[in-house]
Amino acid sequence: MIKGFNSETAPLTEQEEKVLLPLVLQGLRKKVGKANAVTNRTIVQRLNIAGHQTSEARIRKIINHIRMTDLLPGLIATSGGYFLATSEAELLDYEQSLLGREDAIKQVRLAIARQRRILYNDANRPDKDKPEIF
Repeated sequence: MIKGFNSETAPLTEQEEKVLLPLVLQGLRKKVGKANAVTNRTIVQRLNIAGHQTSEARIRKIINHIRMTDLLPGLIATSGGYFLATSEAELLDYEQSLLGREDAIKQVRLAIARQRRILYNDANRPDKDKPEIF
């Protein structure tokens, strides 16, 4: 689980694993190629209409589970939705996109760590080079 996102990133429930996962897999198997992409919102709406209440966050968790367990190799996404890649080039492009996002998150984390040190480590230390006024 990710701190601050406990319910969104909790392991799959029994109902998600036994009911929703097979339904999501069944639908995604038909989404071959970018032109056939399906959005998270559409997946949630269709499942809800079929009587299976879920959320976009939990569908992302199911998608993550599918990817991490190799249940549907080549499952990628763009702003247009999820689909199965039709070429190695598509997979490489997606890998590069993920790497860029990973690097951007790391840079923000490092900046926050630096700011924390500035605000809380250095701010609480007396400046030895300046005489105290008070």
